[in-house]
Amino acid sequence: MSYTVAVRALCEFTARSGDLDLRFTPAPSALEGMAGHSLVQSRRGEGYETEVSLSGQHEDLCVRGRADGFDPQAGQLEEIKTYRGPLDGVRAHHRALHWAQARVYGHLLCQARGLARLRVALVYFNVGTGQETVLVETHEAGALKVFFEDLCARFLAWSRSEAAHRQARDAALAALQFPMARFRTGQRELAVAVYRSAHAEASGRCLMVQAPTGIGKTLGTIFPMLKASTGQGLDKLFFLTAKGTGHGLALQALAAVQGQLAAQAHPRSLRVLDVQARDKVCRHPDKACHGESCPLARGFYDRLPHARAGALALSQPWDAAALQTVAQQHQVCPYYLAQELVRWSDVVVADYHYYYDSSAMLYALAQAQQWKVGVLVDEAHNLLERARRMYTAELSQFALADARQAAKAAKASHTGALHMGPVSKALDKLQRAWNAFNAEQAADYQAYDAIPGALLGAVQRAAGAIADAQADRPMLPGDPVLAFYWEALQFTALAEQSGSHALFDASLAPARARARKTPASILCIRNVIPAPHLAARHAGAHATVLFSGTLSPPHFYRDILGLPQDTGWIEAAAPFQAEQLDVQIASHISTRWSDRERSLQPIVDVVARQYARQPGNYLCFFSSFDYLQRVAERMRHAHPHLPVWLQTPSMDEAGRTDFLARFTEQGQGIGFAVLGGAFSEGVDLPGRCLIGAFVATLGLPQVNPVNERMKRAMDEHFGADKGYDYTYLYPGLRKVVQAAGRVIRSEADQGVVFLIDDRYRRGKVQALLPRWWRVGAAQERGSCPAR
Repeated sequence: MSYTVAVRALCEFTARSGDLDLRFTPAPSALEGMAGHSLVQSRRGEGYETEVSLSGQHEDLCVRGRADGFDPQAGQLEEIKTYRGPLDGVRAHHRALHWAQARVYGHLLCQARGLARLRVALVYFNVGTGQETVLVETHEAGALKVFFEDLCARFLAWSRSEAAHRQARDAALAALQFPMARFRTGQRELAVAVYRSAHAEASGRCLMVQAPTGIGKTLGTIFPMLKASTGQGLDKLFFLTAKGTGHGLALQALAAVQGQLAAQAHPRSLRVLDVQARDKVCRHPDKACHGESCPLARGFYDRLPHARAGALALSQPWDAAALQTVAQQHQVCPYYLAQELVRWSDVVVADYHYYYDSSAMLYALAQAQQWKVGVLVDEAHNLLERARRMYTAELSQFALADARQAAKAAKASHTGALHMGPVSKALDKLQRAWNAFNAEQAADYQAYDAIPGALLGAVQRAAGAIADAQADRPMLPGDPVLAFYWEALQFTALAEQSGSHALFDASLAPARARARKTPASILCIRNVIPAPHLAARHAGAHATVLFSGTLSPPHFYRDILGLPQDTGWIEAAAPFQAEQLDVQIASHISTRWSDRERSLQPIVDVVARQYARQPGNYLCFFSSFDYLQRVAERMRHAHPHLPVWLQTPSMDEAGRTDFLARFTEQGQGIGFAVLGGAFSEGVDLPGRCLIGAFVATLGLPQVNPVNERMKRAMDEHFGADKGYDYTYLYPGLRKVVQAAGRVIRSEADQGVVFLIDDRYRRGKVQALLPRWWRVGAAQERGSCPAR
């Protein structure tokens, strides 16, 4: 088998050494980098060769690349690198990588032109000053050849090992049988659809699957994607989750697959990596990520090969506990060890943002390595709000005030006067531009068609001044100037991508600025439609399957998540019978804002009568904590014997655990919770742990200036008949169905759901409820008439 690798990829894999160093150093943009290369090349004399194509062979490895420049008269090959700030800001591990690239190009050039000796130069070009720093080594061709062959030998050892693993993995997966005794109802249909989608010849094939709880969606998507990977040559499977509970379910399903592989005499043939959040696995949260601060960053790349080998020797999976063990044995950072192990993994379980964020690690690696990947998106209805947050940026004038104060204090010091003076001046100019903008705003909240050029320009200039100062003298974490800089960078980056998919708005904060003539404000580039940002991610995968119990209606999610028009859709059959769930509409009650006070007693009556008929554990969902509290107070007054416990706004993890601990097989009482909160999704209370739920709301987002402006943007983007549905109705009913789904968790469960509001009678609303529900009307009558 032959292998081909780029010079850069070869060196990144084999030549990194020294510390892990994540201290911020301002880097040139891609355009600045290209301009810098061109300028350096233009300064060279006649006969200077640029972009020299080179290739070489070592055993069955072909190495290719383009050297930046070669001066035949001086016998000097040049590798050009651009930077900002002082040269010592180019970290040692980066310099080691740069020298490795230069030496490899040196060998390839000597080999191509029969040179016996060569000067190899690193040219560091400061894009801010135009200054060049040239570092030169002189090498014999034989020494360069030895260096080249050593890197190639290490790369080939890995490549051959990976090829052998890949061959064994594909053979095992080709023979893999479904790891359960039988498919559940609807699970086979789901698996077939996923397999066919992954088997499509064209890349970027997408499928949406709506499948209820109990069908086994996780295993029903992982198994067919793995089976299809052998025929389609998939390199990796990314299983993406919105919450930590999704990691556990994915690892359980993958453990079942691993068990089946072992039973078929193919143990250890599938490498599974669980990527946990940094704050969950960091062993030194009080230290910065560089060798001068953290002992696990010091010498990270020197110890990485042995840590990697230690991980490969472990039994699967590479979960948090396994990685902590390896990291401790080899004294490396467990979080960044996990990132390195992505290259060795067959399946990666990670949060959404590792693939969909603007700086997503999994997406960037897949593109750089040209991996063919399958992507499974668990509980995909959550991707909408998560993606909106990924591509939304706020800029606070209060953060600017803190930055100005810190900059002035630094400027007044003897050591900071020179480099903080321009920063202080730029921040003052931004403050004046911002105040002028605020003075024109007539309302507390206002959306604009575009960001005023003067204001945006002032933000960009302030960010540039801070970047220059940071390059001269790096600021420490916690510095208000640096904190404002990060906000400004994200804000300006999204401003450059602004379009009809986002809003620019400003919210005045007069309460915090009564002493000021002009109130302060918070600027926001608010993502409404993530589609333009997510479309490239979908196209970058060979196949993407988004699945959830609530992905209806499909056109809404297709439009707003940027899925292709030919995206497939299936609704898997439910494993439940209509007789298992008694769904009743309390249509004599209105939960509209104007009817809240009159609705309190009728809701109490509905809940109390059902509890009297069938005592047990219930959840009662409301649109807000205020509404919840008012009904709970009325319930305690009217029925003091009835056990009630409440979700609170500041409830921590221990409080949530205590709340759920009340739901036992023998328990009785009613838990009051907010719809869309911690207890309406991802909560599994089977059997008599939960026998019923009351949903006293349609879940519609609050009508406020922000949501109304979002509705208008939806109208403009998708058509005037869709704005209300896309902004209010569909997101609201999705939360209702998710909450009601807590009741029936298995084919043996029985329960009741009360939908409390007259609007549940409407056909358009009932069309968004699960097909297997049989909806009836509650028999109660109360004092809050429907409208």
